[in-house]
Amino acid sequence: MVLGLMVITAIPTVTGISLGVREQKKQNAEMANESRMVKFNLEVYCEAPEINGTMIVLRNDKVYVHPKNPTTNQPLPSPTTGRAPHPFTGFYIQYPDEERSPTRGLVSTISNDPPMLNWIYCDKDTHELKYGNRTQSREHIIGEWDWTKDEVGLTLEGWEGFVAVEEEPGQWALYYDRNNDNLRGLARPRGKRKLQCSLERKILPEEMQNKDK
Repeated sequence: MVLGLMVITAIPTVTGISLGVREQKKQNAEMANESRMVKFNLEVYCEAPEINGTMIVLRNDKVYVHPKNPTTNQPLPSPTTGRAPHPFTGFYIQYPDEERSPTRGLVSTISNDPPMLNWIYCDKDTHELKYGNRTQSREHIIGEWDWTKDEVGLTLEGWEGFVAVEEEPGQWALYYDRNNDNLRGLARPRGKRKLQCSLERKILPEEMQNKDK
């Protein structure tokens, strides 16, 4: 009888612990989602000084490396147009596609007025990084996007395989080296200068976090 009582009285305790662990996991998941929805810019790190310390911008449906103002940390005006391109300003969020397993996507604002968000994706044929709506991005590589263990570096499919390609003199487009061969298997960037680089998240100030979400 004593043993029976011990077993019976232990059940609520074990159940309570189980519920507590489950709730804690739920809270941890929610906190992780909130952390991944923190908005950030992207800065370029490269051994080549000409693009080291530059930033990622969006223009003409593609992702580019662009010089920035060291004081404001914003893109410098383009020498050809006199206007500054739109800086990558994004966060992680699940990609909405019921036909795929849950995939963490990456979005960015593409304009401030009107405020608009687009998906960042890798073109499955050219491996260029581009941005577009769900219809434009769906057939391409849309994730999984994440960060490095220190939550600083940007990763795609688990690693920092990014390459800047000088498509025109002084114009560096961003590619994803999916096959880890420095893009040798692709025809389009052949003959162009290529620089391996990594991208680091620069968290935006608190007052800018809730804009455009």
